[in-house]
Amino acid sequence: METPDGAVRLMRELDWNLLRTFVVLGQSRSITEAAHRLRLTQPSVSTALKRLEDRVGRRLIDRKPGYFELTKAGQVLYREAVDIQGSILRLSTQMREMTDEVTGHVRIALASHVICPLFDAVLSDFHAEHPKATLSIDVLSSSEAVESVSGRFSSFAVCLVNRRNPNLEYMRIYREFFGLFCGPPHPLFGRENLTREDLAGHSAVSFDTDRLQDALKPVAVMRAEANMEDLIVGTSGHLEEVRRMIIAGLGIGPLPVHVTKRDVQDGVMWQLPPYDTPPAIDVHVVWNPKASLNRAEQSFLDRLLKRIEATPMEDRTYR
Repeated sequence: METPDGAVRLMRELDWNLLRTFVVLGQSRSITEAAHRLRLTQPSVSTALKRLEDRVGRRLIDRKPGYFELTKAGQVLYREAVDIQGSILRLSTQMREMTDEVTGHVRIALASHVICPLFDAVLSDFHAEHPKATLSIDVLSSSEAVESVSGRFSSFAVCLVNRRNPNLEYMRIYREFFGLFCGPPHPLFGRENLTREDLAGHSAVSFDTDRLQDALKPVAVMRAEANMEDLIVGTSGHLEEVRRMIIAGLGIGPLPVHVTKRDVQDGVMWQLPPYDTPPAIDVHVVWNPKASLNRAEQSFLDRLLKRIEATPMEDRTYR
């Protein structure tokens, strides 16, 4: 057990940068992945982990080929480090001047395929009412967006949800439907009365999360039913890049039907079967109830949640 003198010494000597590195390690699957996310070298991250383990006197991560897991001590330290990180990131919130005018910065984590008129309307109304508040929108994969909210980097996220974190809150903002599409160079482009069997044997492009165990499982099932599951030639976490590969003719790819409407009308994309039973995907707002939000963040989030509650689900379903 840590003695009182030892606790004071740890508080005085512990380097926050080591904790910051450890938070990223706790969200990664290897030293290499953590180093990439931190933009550091692998030896630098390994050295930081060793220094932290020496400082706290506990082994924090079990590592061996094919295995990378936090120890029990590592899990405790990770939870505490996330809370410390959130406090530091929100320090400016506590230092702000109190005025009648709402100011502050709102940092939103957004999945790349979020195309939602309701969200855009709230964004417009918020800016009109609070013109001195500032915003930034980070386009991330859905899993990264949730991590960003959990780590208190972002005010809230709008993204897909695979597994729910019990420490976060969720509200469905809209439902979209995914279809399969091809571009002008593709041999199926412009052909009518196609059936699902016509797609068999053709290569595909898709999202990184288009897997049976991930958020776009219904899309993966749709591809599998067309016998395309082993023929993915290109992937991306961003809608615009999946769209680019489809239009370039690399393969058949999934996109939200309401997002592709203009491309289909302009003749740069062609919808393929299934036409009548496209998979439905729900998009959620995700926020951290333990985060200390500034006035701008709280105002935006409250406005968004109230608009969702006041809008019938059929008006938040984009077909």
